[in-house]
Amino acid sequence: MRRGLFVTGTDTGVGKTVLCAALLHRYRHLAPVRYWKPVQTGIEQDDDTAEVRCLAAASDAEILNEGVRLKHPVSPHLAARLADDPISLLHLYRMLPKEADSIWIVEGAGGALVPLNNADSMTDLIAMLELPVLVAARSGLGTINHTRLTVEALRARSLFVAGVVLIGEPNADNAEAIEHYGKVPVIAQMPRFEPLTPQTLGEWSKTHFDAAGHLERLVMQETFPEQPSR
Repeated sequence: MRRGLFVTGTDTGVGKTVLCAALLHRYRHLAPVRYWKPVQTGIEQDDDTAEVRCLAAASDAEILNEGVRLKHPVSPHLAARLADDPISLLHLYRMLPKEADSIWIVEGAGGALVPLNNADSMTDLIAMLELPVLVAARSGLGTINHTRLTVEALRARSLFVAGVVLIGEPNADNAEAIEHYGKVPVIAQMPRFEPLTPQTLGEWSKTHFDAAGHLERLVMQETFPEQPSR
């Protein structure tokens, strides 16, 4: 079993890529860290791998730049259909090296239930990789419902939810509600950085992200604790 985290979101554009860069800053002192984006759509407009490389000040060894890269900025299943290039979970799985000493930070495309092909969704890829899931969510109005729906969908598929990161203006009430009703830890509340640079992100990550060490303990082990009951 690999060590690491799979970063999914309650929606597209919620901040998964910046969160992944923050994770590299936060945990690279523990062990070698590597980032991977298995599926990227709209590659001509957005290149999340390049953004993580920049924001995390990552070395070539910390980036796996293989994967499905699709032109159209739409859901993966549709982008693959338009490209006449179906996405295969087994093909993606074989791209990821089995490196026991590395902490893998894997970023999904869109939300947890986004379809990849006619049969499989992002949750099926998560299950195949056997990584705990970190949920990126917006901090504002509506996030309680969206986050709980995402967490419950993951748990219904026997996927381990490591925690939630709220992104945007800090909101203590929403964080408390998600922890209480969702039975899931809020690992951090990550602001929208102005300016967003490797320096500002790195300084925040090392001092404010996972201050209690909840994820640090998890990413360094190869088995998961018992999942809270739904």
